[in-house]
Amino acid sequence: MTATEIAPPPLSGLRVLDLTRVVAGPFAAQTLGDLGADVIKVERKGEGDDVRRVGPPWMKNADGEDLEESTYFQSVNRNKRSIALDFSVPEGADALRRLAAISDILIENYRPGTLSRYGLGYEDLRAVNPRLIYCAVSGFGQDGPYAERSGYDYLIQGMGGVMSVTGPRDGEAGAGPVRVGIPLVDIFAGMNATIGILAALQHRHRTGQGQLVDISLFDSQLSSLLNTASAWLNAGTVLGRTGNDHPSAAPYGVYEASDGHVIIATFNDREFYRLADALGRPEWRTDSRFATNGGRVENRAAIKAAVGTSSARSREPGGWRR
Repeated sequence: MTATEIAPPPLSGLRVLDLTRVVAGPFAAQTLGDLGADVIKVERKGEGDDVRRVGPPWMKNADGEDLEESTYFQSVNRNKRSIALDFSVPEGADALRRLAAISDILIENYRPGTLSRYGLGYEDLRAVNPRLIYCAVSGFGQDGPYAERSGYDYLIQGMGGVMSVTGPRDGEAGAGPVRVGIPLVDIFAGMNATIGILAALQHRHRTGQGQLVDISLFDSQLSSLLNTASAWLNAGTVLGRTGNDHPSAAPYGVYEASDGHVIIATFNDREFYRLADALGRPEWRTDSRFATNGGRVENRAAIKAAVGTSSARSREPGGWRR
């Protein structure tokens, strides 16, 4: 390949049937499209994806006038072609079956068992196309006690634990469960769906056979808790909500600066020593309260106040500047 030639996208030549709505499934299909796959979005006749009508804000035309399509829809549906299809009638189900026969990947996020009622479940389509990778995204998985429940980002943020560590700490103004401001659960589930599909493609490359990929919003959120889950499982410690502070490192937060705000995030002693020197407080290096991260966490309020005072000094004329 010469320097002027551009390699084709890694998933070019693959066809994806996107039978998903709202965020998690569409995000996964969009990612595959970004990587070069041909994505055909199958939408409900007369209505389309629910997110088309989630607004404001709405898309605007060249004159700044609102269009009847949400900006939210555009955020997870680029690089796709759309068709309207009613698979609840035999003709629509047959059309979808024919598309599945010539596709590589199908993604759906209907309630478990819904597509099987129309002969469009994994086993049904596997008989038509053994190479098909069938990814099912749901709130709580394809089986189990909660499988029949609907799952939404906000609900899973609460059930999955992220709202127990998001927001001001207990006793502070505004304390209580707080939703993360982006659809975090949907994003994690969409990423996991993409990872699962890519792994299934590798399996197909070796064996020639497709697979069922089962993605749960709840599992995706729970597995993302990382240090929060590890603290509870391995140390019996509830980290709780800490606002902009870090539960295991200090100083770590948002401070006022002369031109707005600055984030100070020290995660080891080396970084803290450099911060101490930059703020003109080299004595912090040998202060028994601050010399180690453990000491700083134990004396969080004191180091936070000290850094805040030093930051305030820096806003004075002739004070320290970054």
